[in-house]
Amino acid sequence: MNAATLLELEQRLTDEAQPFAVATVIRAAPPTSAWVGAQALIDGAGELYGWIGGGCSRAIVIQAAQEAIRLGQPKRVRISNDEQEPEADLEAHAMPCASNGTLELFIQPTVPAPTVLVLGSTPTALEACVLAQRVGFRVCAAAQVSSACGSFTPFASLGLQRVVHGFDADAFASLAPQLILIATQGEGDEDALEAALRSGAAAVLLVASQKKAERLRESMLLRGVTLDQLSVLHAPAGPAIHAQTPQEIALGAVAGLVTLRRELQQRASAGEPAGGSHGEAVAALPPCESMASVELPVAATARAASYRNPVCGMAVDIATARHVVEADGQRVYFCCDGCKIEFEREPKKYLAKRDRHEEPL
Repeated sequence: MNAATLLELEQRLTDEAQPFAVATVIRAAPPTSAWVGAQALIDGAGELYGWIGGGCSRAIVIQAAQEAIRLGQPKRVRISNDEQEPEADLEAHAMPCASNGTLELFIQPTVPAPTVLVLGSTPTALEACVLAQRVGFRVCAAAQVSSACGSFTPFASLGLQRVVHGFDADAFASLAPQLILIATQGEGDEDALEAALRSGAAAVLLVASQKKAERLRESMLLRGVTLDQLSVLHAPAGPAIHAQTPQEIALGAVAGLVTLRRELQQRASAGEPAGGSHGEAVAALPPCESMASVELPVAATARAASYRNPVCGMAVDIATARHVVEADGQRVYFCCDGCKIEFEREPKKYLAKRDRHEEPL
């Protein structure tokens, strides 16, 4: 293959998000059939295209290239029977060819960025799509968007790899995301979480408070999600940065994605499986999944005519509450559907809790 053909193959594999490595000869001492500057491309399956010497060196280069792909790190390789001082950054192999000769190669792997699937069409979800692309992820999205929105209008200008309508585990699995970020924030939380956990992703990050996450875990068990599937769930989704705005919440969540990406890379380098339980990989966020994840001062909440959600204890703006429920002659306001569902299970319990506070705030 000539240089132009190799470049075309590189471009195709890049477009298809397939891993590969390029081996370049940087030293050639006779007798050898390679020359300085000779190149070959090795794909993820171990197929070699190009020329970097005969069969004597081929198997060694393929093995070294596959290792470089697995680790995601370049390497320098020497194939020689000459006695030379060992070098810390050089991988030495004996030349198996009877004619001897020496080859040195630089192997540069290209590993596609992991795919992140963002669930939801909330402001936080949209901002997370933008930030995740900026830090190098391949980003897809899924949301429950009405037909009136046309072809996913909220995502039209974001340059995403793909957008899926609805929350379906099989559709998610076809995208093969390594990481899934759920930022539905009260809009189909349970359906989104169940589909994400059943998709086979290595990790699922949920933008939610610890309390809400525990409630959703219980709901998942009732839906038949296994403990092994639940083990990949991380909630809250990132480090505690006292986020309040959608942009800040998205920033914390994407920081969680970066943390898990690097931890998964380390596991892969150590030969450990990517999936399964990862423990508490990221620190807990403040106890709120809404847009105001830190409670406002009393004076500020009074000006906003807020109400304390009896389930999670968060301040809810009465004018923009997501749900309003009539119970025992009272109006109860909620920030998300999860709190509403929990309240409807035990209304007396939460009404009693509400009566212990002065409302509105």
